[in-house]
Amino acid sequence: MDPNGGPARPPLSTYEDLARMIDHSLVRPELTEDQVIAGCELAARYQVATVSVRPCDVETAVRVLAGANVKVGSVAGFPHGTSTTAVKLYEARDVLRRGAREIDMVLNYSQLLSRHFQHVEMELLQMADTCHKEGALLKVIFENVYLTDELKIIACRIADRAGVDFAKTSTGFAPGGYTLADLKLMRAHLPERIGVKAAGGVRTLEKAIEVYQAGCSRFGATATATILDAWKAQLVQNQAVPPRELGGATVT
Repeated sequence: MDPNGGPARPPLSTYEDLARMIDHSLVRPELTEDQVIAGCELAARYQVATVSVRPCDVETAVRVLAGANVKVGSVAGFPHGTSTTAVKLYEARDVLRRGAREIDMVLNYSQLLSRHFQHVEMELLQMADTCHKEGALLKVIFENVYLTDELKIIACRIADRAGVDFAKTSTGFAPGGYTLADLKLMRAHLPERIGVKAAGGVRTLEKAIEVYQAGCSRFGATATATILDAWKAQLVQNQAVPPRELGGATVT
């Protein structure tokens, strides 16, 4: 059974099943340009879904990943969500113009905590419209550590009405990251068309499989190589596919 009482999700069975769930995170403020480039090269090698970079690095990431099947994502209102709607829209339009195809936007959880729900919804509606006009996806970050379950559910309903593409647990810069309880709650209160993304704490293969079983279709990671090297080794051990068919670095 899955966490919500339905049938269990089918097990992950190929390299791509797991690799295409990963948004390789390159948003720490102290990263140098060389580290960002190395992170993009790693993402291309391991064939993950996206790299998530700071706005100042979008053009670099687009250049490094030219020809690779890895999308460039960036952030807006990051990491606290307190920018005005106009500023978040400007950030989104700027990084979309520079080549980002996915935006992780921090919901204004101060406004949510203040129960200014109309403000939150109007902001998400405008952000979703801006992204979708450019063929890009919008992920909204709730920062669940600060929210009650009631407000998490309200945020899910607002995200549904606004037409976002993913709801994400956290930025990774708050006192806590994802929890399994939050993932189950979000999956239970979002329509299937909206993906759930875990962030803040997925550092091992076991955790990656755990969040998948809890309903995630994406997760943020800095330990991408560790997770996918372990996954490749497990696939070889299980004889799921011959080693030559696995993505990323060669299995030894």
